[in-house]
Amino acid sequence: MINRRTAVALLSSPLLLTGCGGGAAAAPRLETTPAPSQSPTPTVSAAPETSVEAAPQRIPGLGPRTWEAIPARSRQAVVATGRGRNSSVSTVVLHERTETGWQAGASWAGHNALRGWSDHHLAGDLRSPLGVYTLTDAGGLLSDPGSRLPYDRSNGFTSPGTGFEGESLAGSFDYVIAIDYNRRPGTSPLDWTRPLGAGRGGGIWIHVDHGGPTHGCLSIPKAHMKELLCALDPDRHPVVVMGHADWLAR
Repeated sequence: MINRRTAVALLSSPLLLTGCGGGAAAAPRLETTPAPSQSPTPTVSAAPETSVEAAPQRIPGLGPRTWEAIPARSRQAVVATGRGRNSSVSTVVLHERTETGWQAGASWAGHNALRGWSDHHLAGDLRSPLGVYTLTDAGGLLSDPGSRLPYDRSNGFTSPGTGFEGESLAGSFDYVIAIDYNRRPGTSPLDWTRPLGAGRGGGIWIHVDHGGPTHGCLSIPKAHMKELLCALDPDRHPVVVMGHADWLAR
């Protein structure tokens, strides 16, 4: 039989309280019945687990035909959604592909061409070309803000004159990203090589918004152009997906 002195010694032994490893986190807890004068230790319930919603496996708003046009290796997609076929107003969002799906970034208000969109763009038609195009090159009148795309700083990006609504075009080409429509990828946005011929237009860029419709380009505010330039990564094979909402949903 264990006398009172022996019982006290056993309860106070550090070997029993902490286990063989000596770590309190790994030790079994010694349960004792509280004396009548003590209040039982309250039980703390574990917080319920919260489920993390997976990102969509496809970019919302894109139908099967548009989706199939995006290269499988692309992990970045700038989606420019026009308000309508003949509208010059667009919304631009950068989507990033992660291990759990496509994550959407901030939504930026922008413009496209004066007369809207075309599935057969021609020089001077004042419509933006519908489609999915790679983004490989950048440049601008101002110094490189930290672009990972090849960046050509040149005075050739001067944009004089006024826009369709009388707004100044000054600064519109401070930062540009060339859209690889009827151009040779891997060259400055100022390169005027036209693989489809001059009649099919060209010089289609994402550039700084001047507050009105463009001739064929996409435009977003200057601060967001800098964000986009710094975000696009050639190792993630970025593309632009551009068109009015009904066309994108095909």
